[in-house]
Amino acid sequence: QVQLQESGPGLVKPSQTLSLTCTVSGGSITSKSWTWIRQPPGEGLEWMGAFRGGGSFDYSSSLKSRISISRDTSKNQFTLQLNSVTPEDTAVYYCAGSYGTTWYYWGQGTQVTVSS
Repeated sequence: QVQLQESGPGLVKPSQTLSLTCTVSGGSITSKSWTWIRQPPGEGLEWMGAFRGGGSFDYSSSLKSRISISRDTSKNQFTLQLNSVTPEDTAVYYCAGSYGTTWYYWGQGTQVTVSS
């Protein structure tokens, strides 16, 4: 059973960098695809970026100038970094993994608030 767990600070100051880690168990990040998705309060899900097990990365065009996703295969973890955050980046952040063509495996989500 593949399980994902997000971790990171729940409060980030404006203009700083948001950094979250997703730890995967029960499956290897060198296979399947893996992604970060967020949900701002009162809004729908927003896809942020993803990578394939082979190591290719894709990012949302609206976030491309501020986002970076990296992976540590030795720890079976992947990390989201979002630079220059504003209060509009306040959201519940999820990491997820693919099964077939869907994001099938999800973490429980972690609330990140951007506020001074």
